[in-house]
Amino acid sequence: MKITFMGAGSTVFARNVIGDCMCSEALRDSVFALYDIDGTRLEESRTILEAMRSVLGGFGKIECYLGVEKRKDALRGASFVVNAIQVGGYDPATIIDFEIPKKYGLRQTIADTLGIGGIMRALRTIPVMEDFARDMEEVCPDALLLNYTNPMAMLTGYMLRYTCVRTVGLCHSVQVCSKDLLTEVGLEDKLEGRKELIAGINHMAWLLEIRDRDGRDLYPEIKARVDKKMAEPDFKDKVRFDYIRNFGYYVTESSEHNAEYNGFYIKSRYPGLIDRYNIPLDEYPRRCIEQIDSWKKEYAELLKTGVKTHERSREYASHIMESIVTDSPYQIGGNVLNTDHLITNLPAEACVEVPCLVNGYGVHPCHVGPLPVQCAAMNMLDIGVQLLTVEAAHTHKLEHVYQAAMLDPHTGSELDIDTIKKMVDELIAAHGDYLPEFH
Repeated sequence: MKITFMGAGSTVFARNVIGDCMCSEALRDSVFALYDIDGTRLEESRTILEAMRSVLGGFGKIECYLGVEKRKDALRGASFVVNAIQVGGYDPATIIDFEIPKKYGLRQTIADTLGIGGIMRALRTIPVMEDFARDMEEVCPDALLLNYTNPMAMLTGYMLRYTCVRTVGLCHSVQVCSKDLLTEVGLEDKLEGRKELIAGINHMAWLLEIRDRDGRDLYPEIKARVDKKMAEPDFKDKVRFDYIRNFGYYVTESSEHNAEYNGFYIKSRYPGLIDRYNIPLDEYPRRCIEQIDSWKKEYAELLKTGVKTHERSREYASHIMESIVTDSPYQIGGNVLNTDHLITNLPAEACVEVPCLVNGYGVHPCHVGPLPVQCAAMNMLDIGVQLLTVEAAHTHKLEHVYQAAMLDPHTGSELDIDTIKKMVDELIAAHGDYLPEFH
Protein backbone atom coordinates (compact mmCIF):
# COMPACT_ATOMS: atom_id res chain seq x y z
CA MET A 1 0.00 0.00 0.00
CA LYS A 2 1.16 3.54 -0.73
CA ILE A 3 0.42 6.62 1.37
CA THR A 4 1.41 9.93 -0.22
CA PHE A 5 1.97 13.09 1.79
CA MET A 6 1.65 16.33 -0.22
CA GLY A 7 3.48 19.17 1.47
CA ALA A 8 5.81 16.85 3.35
CA GLY A 9 8.06 19.81 4.14
CA SER A 10 5.59 20.53 6.93
CA THR A 11 7.86 18.32 8.98
CA VAL A 12 6.16 18.45 12.37
CA PHE A 13 2.78 17.56 10.90
CA ALA A 14 4.23 14.94 8.54
CA ARG A 15 6.01 13.40 11.52
CA ASN A 16 2.72 13.16 13.43
CA VAL A 17 0.62 11.69 10.62
CA ILE A 18 3.20 9.30 9.17
CA GLY A 19 4.47 8.44 12.65
CA ASP A 20 0.88 7.52 13.53
CA CYS A 21 0.75 5.25 10.48
CA MET A 22 4.00 3.60 11.54
CA CYS A 23 2.36 2.84 14.90
CA SER A 24 -0.47 0.96 13.18
CA GLU A 25 0.12 -2.70 12.41
CA ALA A 26 -2.25 -2.37 9.44
CA LEU A 27 -0.35 0.56 7.91
CA ARG A 28 3.28 0.30 8.98
CA ASP A 29 4.43 -1.78 5.98
CA SER A 30 3.30 0.92 3.54
CA VAL A 31 5.37 2.93 1.13
CA PHE A 32 5.34 6.48 2.49
CA ALA A 33 5.78 8.88 -0.43
CA LEU A 34 6.89 12.37 0.58
CA TYR A 35 6.26 15.20 -1.90
CA ASP A 36 7.30 18.84 -1.68
CA ILE A 37 8.69 21.65 -3.83
CA ASP A 38 11.25 22.71 -1.18
CA GLY A 39 14.25 20.38 -1.26
CA THR A 40 15.69 21.48 2.07
CA ARG A 41 12.48 20.92 3.99
CA LEU A 42 11.83 17.64 2.17
CA GLU A 43 15.25 16.37 3.23
CA GLU A 44 14.59 17.40 6.83
CA SER A 45 11.37 15.40 6.81
CA ARG A 46 13.08 12.40 5.24
CA THR A 47 15.82 12.47 7.88
CA ILE A 48 13.37 12.64 10.79
CA LEU A 49 10.99 10.03 9.38
CA GLU A 50 13.77 7.57 8.53
CA ALA A 51 15.04 7.87 12.10
CA MET A 52 11.51 7.39 13.42
CA ARG A 53 10.95 4.39 11.15
CA SER A 54 14.10 2.78 12.54
CA VAL A 55 13.04 3.39 16.15
CA LEU A 56 9.57 1.95 15.46
CA GLY A 57 10.87 -1.31 14.02
CA GLY A 58 12.05 -0.50 10.50
CA PHE A 59 8.78 -1.34 8.80
CA GLY A 60 7.73 0.14 5.46
CA LYS A 61 9.67 2.34 3.09
CA ILE A 62 10.11 6.07 2.61
CA GLU A 63 10.37 7.62 -0.86
CA CYS A 64 10.95 11.30 -1.68
CA TYR A 65 9.70 13.26 -4.68
CA LEU A 66 10.91 16.81 -5.25
CA GLY A 67 9.25 19.32 -7.56
CA VAL A 68 6.22 19.50 -9.82
CA GLU A 69 7.81 17.25 -12.42
CA LYS A 70 7.83 14.42 -9.85
CA ARG A 71 4.28 14.96 -8.60
CA LYS A 72 2.61 12.26 -10.67
CA ASP A 73 5.21 9.74 -9.58
CA ALA A 74 4.57 10.65 -5.96
CA LEU A 75 0.84 10.07 -6.43
CA ARG A 76 0.98 7.06 -8.74
CA GLY A 77 -0.78 4.06 -7.21
CA ALA A 78 -1.50 5.74 -3.87
CA SER A 79 -4.36 4.43 -1.75
CA PHE A 80 -4.41 7.52 0.46
CA VAL A 81 -3.19 11.07 -0.13
CA VAL A 82 -2.70 13.50 2.75
CA ASN A 83 -2.70 17.18 1.80
CA ALA A 84 -0.91 19.70 4.03
CA ILE A 85 0.43 22.30 1.61
CA GLN A 86 0.72 26.04 2.21
CA VAL A 87 0.92 27.93 -1.07
CA GLY A 88 3.08 31.03 -0.75
CA GLY A 89 4.25 30.24 2.77
CA TYR A 90 4.65 32.78 5.54
CA ASP A 91 6.87 34.96 3.36
CA PRO A 92 5.50 36.43 1.16
CA ALA A 93 1.87 35.23 1.22
CA THR A 94 0.92 35.43 4.89
CA ILE A 95 2.72 38.75 5.29
CA ILE A 96 0.75 40.14 2.34
CA ASP A 97 -2.53 38.79 3.76
CA PHE A 98 -1.99 40.74 6.98
CA GLU A 99 -0.06 43.87 6.05
CA ILE A 100 -2.15 45.15 3.13
CA PRO A 101 -5.51 44.88 4.96
CA LYS A 102 -3.86 46.56 7.95
CA LYS A 103 -3.15 49.60 5.74
CA TYR A 104 -6.90 49.92 5.25
CA GLY A 105 -7.65 49.60 8.95
CA LEU A 106 -8.67 45.95 8.77
CA ARG A 107 -7.08 43.89 11.55
CA GLN A 108 -7.01 40.07 11.67
CA THR A 109 -6.00 37.35 14.08
CA ILE A 110 -5.41 34.12 12.06
CA ALA A 111 -6.73 34.83 8.52
CA ASP A 112 -6.55 31.24 7.30
CA THR A 113 -10.25 30.31 7.24
CA LEU A 114 -12.39 33.36 6.54
CA GLY A 115 -11.90 37.10 6.15
CA ILE A 116 -9.89 38.68 3.40
CA GLY A 117 -6.87 36.58 4.37
CA GLY A 118 -8.85 33.35 4.09
CA ILE A 119 -10.23 34.41 0.70
CA MET A 120 -6.74 35.09 -0.67
CA ARG A 121 -5.37 31.86 0.77
CA ALA A 122 -8.15 29.88 -0.93
CA LEU A 123 -7.64 31.58 -4.29
CA ARG A 124 -3.92 30.83 -4.39
CA THR A 125 -4.35 27.25 -3.08
CA ILE A 126 -7.26 25.94 -5.16
CA PRO A 127 -5.37 25.99 -8.51
CA VAL A 128 -2.58 23.88 -6.98
CA MET A 129 -5.04 21.43 -5.47
CA GLU A 130 -6.88 21.23 -8.78
CA ASP A 131 -3.58 20.21 -10.38
CA PHE A 132 -3.26 17.53 -7.70
CA ALA A 133 -6.78 16.38 -8.55
CA ARG A 134 -6.09 16.05 -12.28
CA ASP A 135 -3.00 13.96 -11.54
CA MET A 136 -4.90 11.82 -9.03
CA GLU A 137 -7.71 11.22 -11.50
CA GLU A 138 -5.06 9.86 -13.87
CA VAL A 139 -2.65 7.91 -11.65
CA CYS A 140 -4.60 7.01 -8.46
CA PRO A 141 -8.30 7.47 -9.28
CA ASP A 142 -9.50 5.36 -6.34
CA ALA A 143 -7.41 7.13 -3.70
CA LEU A 144 -8.99 8.99 -0.78
CA LEU A 145 -7.71 12.54 -0.29
CA LEU A 146 -7.45 13.59 3.37
CA ASN A 147 -7.30 17.38 3.28
CA TYR A 148 -5.80 19.21 6.25
CA THR A 149 -5.07 22.50 4.48
CA ASN A 150 -7.03 25.65 5.31
CA PRO A 151 -9.34 27.29 4.45
CA MET A 152 -10.89 23.88 5.00
CA ALA A 153 -14.46 24.49 3.83
CA MET A 154 -13.45 26.35 0.68
CA LEU A 155 -10.77 23.88 -0.43
CA THR A 156 -12.67 20.71 0.45
CA GLY A 157 -15.87 22.14 -1.02
CA TYR A 158 -14.09 22.95 -4.29
CA MET A 159 -12.55 19.48 -4.56
CA LEU A 160 -15.90 17.78 -3.96
CA ARG A 161 -17.83 19.99 -6.35
CA TYR A 162 -15.40 20.40 -9.24
CA THR A 163 -13.15 17.31 -9.27
CA CYS A 164 -13.73 13.56 -9.22
CA VAL A 165 -11.39 12.97 -6.26
CA ARG A 166 -12.88 11.34 -3.17
CA THR A 167 -12.15 13.89 -0.47
CA VAL A 168 -12.79 14.46 3.21
CA GLY A 169 -11.61 17.51 5.12
CA LEU A 170 -10.06 16.97 8.55
CA CYS A 171 -9.50 19.43 11.36
CA HIS A 172 -7.93 19.13 14.82
CA SER A 173 -10.59 20.92 16.81
CA VAL A 174 -13.53 18.48 16.93
CA GLN A 175 -11.56 15.92 18.95
CA VAL A 176 -10.80 18.32 21.80
CA CYS A 177 -13.87 20.57 21.80
CA SER A 178 -15.87 19.11 24.68
CA LYS A 179 -12.73 18.15 26.60
CA ASP A 180 -11.49 21.74 26.52
CA LEU A 181 -14.86 23.13 27.56
CA LEU A 182 -15.38 20.77 30.48
CA THR A 183 -11.82 21.36 31.67
CA GLU A 184 -12.19 25.14 31.47
CA VAL A 185 -15.33 25.14 33.63
CA GLY A 186 -13.98 22.68 36.18
CA LEU A 187 -16.04 19.65 35.17
CA GLU A 188 -13.14 17.30 34.52
CA ASP A 189 -14.96 14.58 36.45
CA LYS A 190 -17.51 14.47 33.59
CA LEU A 191 -14.96 13.69 30.87
CA GLU A 192 -15.02 9.91 31.04
CA GLY A 193 -17.94 8.38 29.21
CA ARG A 194 -19.30 11.71 27.97
CA LYS A 195 -21.54 11.81 24.91
CA GLU A 196 -21.57 14.66 22.41
CA LEU A 197 -23.03 15.83 19.12
CA ILE A 198 -21.06 18.33 17.04
CA ALA A 199 -22.17 19.77 13.70
CA GLY A 200 -21.96 22.98 11.69
CA ILE A 201 -19.09 24.23 9.52
CA ASN A 202 -15.36 23.94 9.98
CA HIS A 203 -14.07 26.09 12.86
CA MET A 204 -17.69 26.97 13.69
CA ALA A 205 -19.22 23.59 14.34
CA TRP A 206 -21.50 23.68 17.36
CA LEU A 207 -21.37 21.49 20.43
CA LEU A 208 -25.09 20.82 20.14
CA GLU A 209 -25.30 18.26 22.93
CA ILE A 210 -22.98 17.34 25.77
CA ARG A 211 -24.07 14.68 28.28
CA ASP A 212 -22.35 12.74 31.04
CA ARG A 213 -21.98 8.97 31.10
CA ASP A 214 -25.50 8.62 32.52
CA GLY A 215 -27.06 10.78 29.81
CA ARG A 216 -27.56 13.93 31.92
CA ASP A 217 -27.42 17.23 30.00
CA LEU A 218 -24.29 19.12 31.09
CA TYR A 219 -25.14 22.45 29.44
CA PRO A 220 -27.15 23.87 32.40
CA GLU A 221 -24.14 23.47 34.71
CA ILE A 222 -21.75 24.76 32.04
CA LYS A 223 -23.87 27.87 31.48
CA ALA A 224 -24.07 28.51 35.21
CA ARG A 225 -20.25 28.79 35.25
CA VAL A 226 -19.76 30.99 32.18
CA ASP A 227 -19.99 34.39 33.88
CA LYS A 228 -17.38 33.43 36.48
CA LYS A 229 -14.90 32.43 33.75
CA MET A 230 -15.63 35.58 31.73
CA ALA A 231 -14.77 37.67 34.81
CA GLU A 232 -11.23 36.25 34.92
CA PRO A 233 -8.95 38.93 33.38
CA ASP A 234 -6.49 36.49 31.79
CA PHE A 235 -9.01 33.95 30.48
CA LYS A 236 -8.24 33.40 26.78
CA ASP A 237 -11.43 31.70 25.56
CA LYS A 238 -13.81 34.62 26.05
CA VAL A 239 -15.21 34.82 22.52
CA ARG A 240 -16.41 31.20 22.63
CA PHE A 241 -17.87 31.69 26.09
CA ASP A 242 -19.60 34.81 24.80
CA TYR A 243 -21.12 32.58 22.11
CA ILE A 244 -22.57 30.41 24.88
CA ARG A 245 -24.05 33.47 26.56
CA ASN A 246 -25.54 34.97 23.40
CA PHE A 247 -26.18 32.02 21.08
CA GLY A 248 -26.52 29.17 23.57
CA TYR A 249 -23.75 26.88 22.30
CA TYR A 250 -19.98 26.43 22.31
CA VAL A 251 -18.03 26.04 19.05
CA THR A 252 -15.17 23.81 18.04
CA GLU A 253 -12.40 26.27 17.18
CA SER A 254 -10.54 28.72 19.40
CA SER A 255 -11.59 32.22 20.37
CA GLU A 256 -8.79 33.84 18.36
CA HIS A 257 -10.22 32.17 15.25
CA ASN A 258 -13.86 32.94 15.98
CA ALA A 259 -13.14 36.58 16.83
CA GLU A 260 -12.77 37.27 13.08
CA TYR A 261 -15.63 35.15 11.72
CA ASN A 262 -18.21 37.85 12.49
CA GLY A 263 -18.55 41.60 12.92
CA PHE A 264 -18.82 41.64 16.71
CA TYR A 265 -15.38 41.67 18.32
CA ILE A 266 -12.73 43.37 16.16
CA LYS A 267 -14.10 46.86 15.54
CA SER A 268 -12.03 50.00 15.08
CA ARG A 269 -14.83 52.07 16.63
CA TYR A 270 -14.71 49.94 19.77
CA PRO A 271 -10.99 49.34 20.45
CA GLY A 272 -11.73 48.36 24.05
CA LEU A 273 -13.18 45.03 22.84
CA ILE A 274 -9.68 43.75 22.06
CA ASP A 275 -8.60 43.85 25.69
CA ARG A 276 -12.04 42.95 27.02
CA TYR A 277 -12.05 39.67 25.09
CA ASN A 278 -8.26 39.08 25.06
CA ILE A 279 -8.16 39.04 21.25
CA PRO A 280 -4.61 38.47 19.91
CA LEU A 281 -4.40 40.60 16.75
CA ASP A 282 -1.73 39.47 14.25
CA GLU A 283 -1.53 36.14 16.07
CA TYR A 284 -0.81 33.96 13.03
CA PRO A 285 2.27 35.88 11.83
CA ARG A 286 3.66 35.65 15.37
CA ARG A 287 3.05 31.91 15.40
CA CYS A 288 4.74 31.50 12.02
CA ILE A 289 7.89 33.28 13.19
CA GLU A 290 7.94 31.30 16.44
CA GLN A 291 7.33 27.98 14.68
CA ILE A 292 10.07 28.57 12.12
CA ASP A 293 12.55 29.41 14.86
CA SER A 294 11.34 26.56 17.09
CA TRP A 295 11.68 24.00 14.30
CA LYS A 296 15.26 25.05 13.52
CA LYS A 297 16.19 24.49 17.16
CA GLU A 298 14.25 21.23 17.39
CA TYR A 299 15.77 19.86 14.19
CA ALA A 300 19.29 20.67 15.37
CA GLU A 301 18.54 18.93 18.69
CA LEU A 302 17.08 15.87 16.94
CA LEU A 303 20.17 15.54 14.76
CA LYS A 304 22.27 15.70 17.91
CA THR A 305 20.30 13.41 20.22
CA GLY A 306 18.31 11.28 17.78
CA VAL A 307 14.61 10.48 17.54
CA LYS A 308 13.43 8.67 20.67
CA THR A 309 10.00 7.27 19.77
CA HIS A 310 6.52 8.32 18.66
CA GLU A 311 3.16 7.99 20.38
CA ARG A 312 0.08 7.92 18.19
CA SER A 313 -1.53 11.37 18.10
CA ARG A 314 -5.18 12.42 18.08
CA GLU A 315 -5.08 13.17 14.33
CA TYR A 316 -7.80 11.37 12.41
CA ALA A 317 -5.72 10.41 9.35
CA SER A 318 -4.14 7.12 10.45
CA HIS A 319 -7.36 5.97 12.13
CA ILE A 320 -9.33 6.61 8.92
CA MET A 321 -6.82 4.66 6.84
CA GLU A 322 -6.74 1.83 9.36
CA SER A 323 -10.54 1.70 9.50
CA ILE A 324 -10.83 1.43 5.72
CA VAL A 325 -8.04 -1.13 5.37
CA THR A 326 -9.31 -3.37 8.19
CA ASP A 327 -13.04 -2.63 7.76
CA SER A 328 -13.27 -1.60 11.41
CA PRO A 329 -15.90 1.07 12.18
CA TYR A 330 -14.57 4.43 13.37
CA GLN A 331 -16.29 7.79 13.88
CA ILE A 332 -14.83 11.16 12.94
CA GLY A 333 -15.95 14.74 12.52
CA GLY A 334 -15.47 15.24 8.80
CA ASN A 335 -15.87 18.06 6.30
CA VAL A 336 -18.11 16.99 3.41
CA LEU A 337 -20.68 18.48 1.06
CA ASN A 338 -24.11 18.98 2.58
CA THR A 339 -25.54 16.55 0.03
CA ASP A 340 -29.12 15.47 0.75
CA HIS A 341 -29.15 18.20 3.41
CA LEU A 342 -27.25 16.47 6.17
CA ILE A 343 -27.89 19.73 8.01
CA THR A 344 -31.34 20.60 6.78
CA ASN A 345 -31.22 24.38 7.27
CA LEU A 346 -27.89 24.92 5.47
CA PRO A 347 -27.42 24.93 1.64
CA ALA A 348 -26.78 21.64 -0.16
CA GLU A 349 -23.64 23.03 -1.84
CA ALA A 350 -22.09 24.13 1.47
CA CYS A 351 -19.19 22.21 2.97
CA VAL A 352 -20.31 21.16 6.45
CA GLU A 353 -18.62 19.46 9.38
CA VAL A 354 -20.68 16.53 10.66
CA PRO A 355 -20.21 13.14 12.32
CA CYS A 356 -19.05 10.54 9.79
CA LEU A 357 -18.81 6.77 10.04
CA VAL A 358 -15.69 5.24 8.49
CA ASN A 359 -15.46 1.58 7.49
CA GLY A 360 -14.17 -0.59 4.67
CA TYR A 361 -16.40 1.21 2.18
CA GLY A 362 -15.04 4.65 2.99
CA VAL A 363 -16.37 7.74 4.75
CA HIS A 364 -20.13 7.99 5.34
CA PRO A 365 -21.54 11.33 6.56
CA CYS A 366 -24.39 11.14 9.07
CA HIS A 367 -27.69 13.02 8.89
CA VAL A 368 -27.95 15.68 11.62
CA GLY A 369 -31.17 17.57 10.87
CA PRO A 370 -31.65 21.29 11.56
CA LEU A 371 -29.29 23.37 13.64
CA PRO A 372 -30.79 25.80 16.15
CA VAL A 373 -31.84 28.74 13.97
CA GLN A 374 -29.33 31.16 15.52
CA CYS A 375 -26.50 28.70 14.95
CA ALA A 376 -27.50 28.16 11.33
CA ALA A 377 -27.67 31.94 10.88
CA MET A 378 -24.14 32.36 12.25
CA ASN A 379 -22.89 29.62 9.93
CA MET A 380 -24.61 31.27 6.97
CA LEU A 381 -22.62 34.48 7.52
CA ASP A 382 -19.52 32.46 6.67
CA ILE A 383 -21.01 30.04 4.12
CA GLY A 384 -21.89 32.87 1.75
CA VAL A 385 -18.26 34.00 1.69
CA GLN A 386 -17.06 30.43 1.21
CA LEU A 387 -19.40 29.77 -1.71
CA LEU A 388 -18.50 33.03 -3.44
CA THR A 389 -14.79 32.33 -3.06
CA VAL A 390 -15.25 28.85 -4.54
CA GLU A 391 -17.23 30.45 -7.38
CA ALA A 392 -14.42 32.95 -7.96
CA ALA A 393 -11.86 30.16 -8.13
CA HIS A 394 -14.03 28.24 -10.61
CA THR A 395 -15.04 31.13 -12.88
CA HIS A 396 -11.97 33.39 -12.45
CA LYS A 397 -14.36 36.33 -12.24
CA LEU A 398 -12.99 39.25 -10.24
CA GLU A 399 -16.51 40.35 -9.34
CA HIS A 400 -16.93 37.19 -7.23
CA VAL A 401 -13.77 38.02 -5.29
CA TYR A 402 -15.16 41.50 -4.61
CA GLN A 403 -18.49 40.03 -3.54
CA ALA A 404 -16.86 37.49 -1.21
CA ALA A 405 -14.90 40.28 0.47
CA MET A 406 -17.92 42.59 0.64
CA LEU A 407 -20.05 39.92 2.29
CA ASP A 408 -17.36 38.82 4.73
CA PRO A 409 -18.90 39.87 8.07
CA HIS A 410 -15.72 41.33 9.57
CA THR A 411 -14.58 43.11 6.40
CA GLY A 412 -18.04 44.49 5.64
CA SER A 413 -18.47 45.78 9.18
CA GLU A 414 -15.27 47.85 8.94
CA LEU A 415 -14.89 49.03 5.32
CA ASP A 416 -17.10 50.55 2.62
CA ILE A 417 -17.50 48.88 -0.77
CA ASP A 418 -15.10 51.12 -2.70
CA THR A 419 -12.38 50.60 -0.10
CA ILE A 420 -12.95 46.84 -0.13
CA LYS A 421 -12.51 46.73 -3.91
CA LYS A 422 -9.36 48.85 -3.73
CA MET A 423 -7.93 46.56 -1.07
CA VAL A 424 -8.76 43.43 -3.10
CA ASP A 425 -7.05 44.93 -6.16
CA GLU A 426 -3.92 45.69 -4.15
CA LEU A 427 -3.87 42.20 -2.63
CA ILE A 428 -4.19 40.55 -6.03
CA ALA A 429 -1.40 42.71 -7.45
CA ALA A 430 0.84 41.90 -4.49
CA HIS A 431 0.24 38.15 -4.86
CA GLY A 432 1.50 38.34 -8.45
CA ASP A 433 2.12 34.88 -9.91
CA TYR A 434 0.19 33.22 -7.09
CA LEU A 435 -3.06 34.60 -8.57
CA PRO A 436 -2.45 34.71 -12.34
CA GLU A 437 -6.12 34.12 -13.17
CA PHE A 438 -7.12 37.51 -11.75
CA HIS A 439 -4.48 39.74 -13.35
